[in-house]
Amino acid sequence: MSFTPAPWPRSLRSREWYGGTGRDSIYHRSWLKNQGYPADLFDGRPVIGILNTWSELTPCNGHLRGLAEKVKAGVWEAGGFPVEVPVFSASENTFRPTAMMFRNLAAMAVEETIRGQPVDGVVLMVGCDKTTPSLLMGAASCDLPAIVISGGPMLNGWFKGRRVGSGTALWQMSEAIKAGEMTEAEFLEAEQAMSRSSGTCNTMGTASTMASMAEALGMALSGNAAIPGVDSRRAVMAQLTGRRIVQMVKDDLKPSDILTRAAFANAIRANAAIGGSTNAVLHLLALAGRVGLDLTLDDWDALGRDVPTVVNLMPSGEYLMEEFFYAGGLPVVLRQLGEAGLLEKEALTVSGGPVWDEVKAAENHNDDVIRPAERALTASGGIVVLKGNLAPGGAVLKPSAASPGLMQHRGRAVVFEDIDDYKAKIADEALEIDETCVMVLKNCGPKGYPGMAEVGNMGLPPKVLRKGITDMVRISDARMSGTAYGTVVLHTSPEAAAGGPLAVVRTGDMIELDVPGRRLHLDISEAELAERLAAWEAPAPPGGGGYARLHHDHVMGAETGADLDFLVGCRGAPVGRDSH
Repeated sequence: MSFTPAPWPRSLRSREWYGGTGRDSIYHRSWLKNQGYPADLFDGRPVIGILNTWSELTPCNGHLRGLAEKVKAGVWEAGGFPVEVPVFSASENTFRPTAMMFRNLAAMAVEETIRGQPVDGVVLMVGCDKTTPSLLMGAASCDLPAIVISGGPMLNGWFKGRRVGSGTALWQMSEAIKAGEMTEAEFLEAEQAMSRSSGTCNTMGTASTMASMAEALGMALSGNAAIPGVDSRRAVMAQLTGRRIVQMVKDDLKPSDILTRAAFANAIRANAAIGGSTNAVLHLLALAGRVGLDLTLDDWDALGRDVPTVVNLMPSGEYLMEEFFYAGGLPVVLRQLGEAGLLEKEALTVSGGPVWDEVKAAENHNDDVIRPAERALTASGGIVVLKGNLAPGGAVLKPSAASPGLMQHRGRAVVFEDIDDYKAKIADEALEIDETCVMVLKNCGPKGYPGMAEVGNMGLPPKVLRKGITDMVRISDARMSGTAYGTVVLHTSPEAAAGGPLAVVRTGDMIELDVPGRRLHLDISEAELAERLAAWEAPAPPGGGGYARLHHDHVMGAETGADLDFLVGCRGAPVGRDSH
């Protein structure tokens, strides 16, 4: 897809604030000069907003403050004027009830930060799970030139000679505790090995997945996703990103030029190839909505169905992000997709050229980390989209992290009405449950939790774990961490709190899961299902006001990306009326 740069020089958006000799221009310039900026910086050069999600309460992004200085250096070198702006940072591991509830709020904040201030382009400094989609969504809505720089993953964790994957090891060890296979002292010792450097999760969790999605979409420089956060090459990438955004402003290369249907096709296939997080489904659907693209769950299934998972990383495989980087990173994966006819080679990237030019010479330095298709972890990776009378709007499952023996299963439902009900019952030895049952969790979707928490990968009952069983079929309207694993059906739509069929499943009902047939079925008659739904009563909305009520009243279903209904669609960033 060809791109024709805009003529340069020309008057930029920031001149509406800083250009001229009138009272308002002097007002804006004079206040900024209190930081020691000389007058010639206001000569019409590109003003670059460095939107930083650094926060000491967002550990994945705790090193971005220093990385911002490298971005600034690149902007200065290219003749721009960098201004660093803190933006909403929703940490996956600290925000309650869940960071997902605040993704849309963060996107709103980013959108208005861009729209209301004198910037001509933005660098999106991201890392932790929700920071990448929220900044991309906000920037896409404004459609000023934008580029992503990720913070990068942590170095490998090690414990007793074994790799410790962020999140993945936590789930494994907590189950081992319940099964009596690990002591609490060992668990606490392992904790010290889980996060041994700055950066995001070192597994192919949601943070690494979304960094890969940004690169596959063309919104980051080639090679950005996998460089560890403490590697000197991460600082180099930040500086090059700062240089590049200045030229993007001069060329007027915008998100709407890059975020095309071809770009989303590349991202969906890349997600399949890397064994990426199911959370990418929600975030890419929401991002597509921001640019006015009609992307659906059916597209996810069709585009990803026949793509093999070739990246051998936890939670699907053996290695971690550090090895993925050493093997060649995402450019190698994109090259393999291209050679297999599964890449839209002409899709435009922030480089100003087609993606194929960026990856066609990428070399694989470890074919056990990035495998050839004939040795794939899963021949048909992708994200499976299930439908049926239990999920008329769809549900998703990640086959590369699931148990092959459970891909076709019929079992008795054991129902938990919400997460508190689950926590109260799961360890009860009297609970009538065994490994053949299907665990069903309700009221954990976008409205129900609220915010759609990562609780779908319910821990198994201790009495089942003690048998040596490590997986069961689990169904919910919740999400699960990208670091998690199992035969877990997620995002069931419509959700229980919105009156979907999930709301009326009862303990003892039989449920059929048929992954090859893309089917999720509740074995009751249509008449009985209709009768149960007619008798269902909606839960009371959250009390009080504020964002929680706004979220409840306006969040859409998981099948559309769970954005707020009034935020969908690209609106641009016009210069508003001056208030002085």
